[in-house]
Amino acid sequence: MCNSKQIANEETEYLKKTLDFIKSELDKELPTLSEFQRKLISSRKNMWQEASHSSNDFDKVPEMNLYLSEISIKSSIYEASSKKIKNYVKMMDSPYFGRIDFMENNFDEIEKIYIGMHNLLDEKNSDILVYDWRSPVASMFYEGELGKASYKSPSEIVNGNISLKRQYKIQNSKLIYFFDSSLQISDSILQEVLSKNSSEKMKNIVQTIQKDQDLIIRDTTNELLIVQGSAGSGKTSIALHRIAFLLYASMGSNLTSRNITIISPNSIFSKYISGVLPELGEENTNQITFDEIINNSLKKQLKKETRHEQMESLILSKDITRLNTINFKGSSAFVKLLDRLIHYYTHKLIPITDVYYSNTVIFSKDELKNMFLNNKLGTAPNKRLKRSENMILNKINPIRKLKLNKIENIVKNSYGHELEVKSFSRLLSIKGTKRFMQALSKFTSINYWDLYKLLFNDINLFYKLSEGLDLPKDIKEILNETKEKLNKNFISYEDSAPLIYLQLKLNGSEDYSDIMHVVIDEAQDYYPLQYEVFKLLFSRANYTILGDFNQSMEKKRDKTIYDDIEKILHKNKSIKLFLNKSYRSSTEISLFAQNILGINKPISDFFERHEDAPEIISLHDKVSAYSKIVSDIKSFHSDNLYSTAIICKTDKEAKEVYNNLKDLLDVNLADDELEIENGTLIIPSYMAKGLEFDAVIIFNASEANYNSAFDKRLLYIACTRALHRLKLYSLKD
Repeated sequence: MCNSKQIANEETEYLKKTLDFIKSELDKELPTLSEFQRKLISSRKNMWQEASHSSNDFDKVPEMNLYLSEISIKSSIYEASSKKIKNYVKMMDSPYFGRIDFMENNFDEIEKIYIGMHNLLDEKNSDILVYDWRSPVASMFYEGELGKASYKSPSEIVNGNISLKRQYKIQNSKLIYFFDSSLQISDSILQEVLSKNSSEKMKNIVQTIQKDQDLIIRDTTNELLIVQGSAGSGKTSIALHRIAFLLYASMGSNLTSRNITIISPNSIFSKYISGVLPELGEENTNQITFDEIINNSLKKQLKKETRHEQMESLILSKDITRLNTINFKGSSAFVKLLDRLIHYYTHKLIPITDVYYSNTVIFSKDELKNMFLNNKLGTAPNKRLKRSENMILNKINPIRKLKLNKIENIVKNSYGHELEVKSFSRLLSIKGTKRFMQALSKFTSINYWDLYKLLFNDINLFYKLSEGLDLPKDIKEILNETKEKLNKNFISYEDSAPLIYLQLKLNGSEDYSDIMHVVIDEAQDYYPLQYEVFKLLFSRANYTILGDFNQSMEKKRDKTIYDDIEKILHKNKSIKLFLNKSYRSSTEISLFAQNILGINKPISDFFERHEDAPEIISLHDKVSAYSKIVSDIKSFHSDNLYSTAIICKTDKEAKEVYNNLKDLLDVNLADDELEIENGTLIIPSYMAKGLEFDAVIIFNASEANYNSAFDKRLLYIACTRALHRLKLYSLKD
């Protein structure tokens, strides 16, 4: 039996062997990369020199295509080599973090499987020194216990026995320690990782992925995967690791980072998570906010309210009618109303007429209407109308030529234009065609903006279409306020999704046809109508949906929101999973935050990590609060806690605090352009979602400032951002 010293020597030897191999590979790859780079630059230079001589020589286009093809191939080779070198450099610091000893059934040899960030293969003898954490065999490290185990290979289920599970800490190419564990990832590793300070960007969690998290990451069966996870359960990080896994699992297929998009709550959050995929050796995917979808979709000349502005207005005004408006316009009932509007307009209100040209009936009204309503393929209304327009124009083209000849004959015999027959005749023809096209356009296109305005400008139409639907009690106020804003060309945030929905239903959409997978974070903050928009925008995509109904803002929600999402997106295979353990905050902070919501039973389990209890500090006024912030920040720094957030209820309050602190402390104010760095960030409560900090100060957490159910949800979100310290200032004035 091996003693501990012998085991340690064996592990040290294996680490040396692995590092020596990585170094030898780097020594081979670096000169090769330089050569690839030289050839690529040379090819590009040759192409541009050739292009400058042949820009007007269309006979050389095939040759240019050959240049482009050659450069594309060399670029791919260069990028692959560059990526390999980056991975080697990372692995020199810590090539692996885990190991399992596995014996496959009907085999006598135990295989030592080392697990790290990337595969490490010695091609000379086909020896795999390190397995990528995403590989099928590595799943047993996260899921399996000692004893019987299995993994799913590309061709079959492989069964066997795990006799050892070992974890390592390797840093700067040195083995710091290792230990054996019998079940999941050891709590001691988790304790060490979770006790660390926050960083300016989210980090990968490959060393500490838990069994329930791994099941989510590796799921390839379901087209729709919905995850409800409490604050700090690692939802977002798991989703990013899931993206990395899907890209790894689909190598050789068409899925690339360009085929995946993440719907982020705001741009600060997008920047915060931007480091995870590159750490995992993958390119960042496209990230987009709903505000960006609005700006990309709706008319540029219209004034549009942002989500940020909507939240600020809601919190400051405490307008119940506005809350009711938001909930109504985001509801499934409003989706039905919009569908009825489209159906009614397309069947009753499109001003289709007989089409005459040069005193000839081209198409009758009934012919055009029948063609339009005959829609077996489910084509969007405006595409059908465009098809009718093209048929009309194709039919009048020969008539136009005859008419132009007649005009030329008339002009020849008229006084004053004998010398400009062709040009004057063409001018008359163009004027006539322009009048014809203006008349034609009245029924060959439906404008989504005009249609939405019609719904609120024609009250009788609104009530007719909403028959049988549940309407808010203050519907009259909602109608009047909406009408007034729309007629001023102003789009409230809650009107943006309905307008995009109308546009997509009328025009169809191909803009995101290449997107194969969509990750939606903070799912509880989107309404049914917004999910209808996602369904139309990303019609070919599978989904990973992440939410926490306890962190909803405008409206209290529960797990039924996921039933609505499942119904709307309507995939063949879907699953709802729950992450009930929180890893972010200390036990004391987690329990304190949970009490804010007034829920008797625990929202989630907490990973046992004990630190200072949250403090509620009574202060007389803002001046004393600013002084206290300075001393508390210094205290945090002395405890090596450098990532700090001062969370204010609103952006207005955040700006006021920033203006009073900027000369006293090194502080940053959160905005869309800010890159999060270690230091002190002043941020409104509703923008802090998904972020985490070593220490959090809530600027004015008095009962007077946080008194409604809405306010308490904001306060819960603010408190759950803290890892190690939480202080709440209660101001009397």
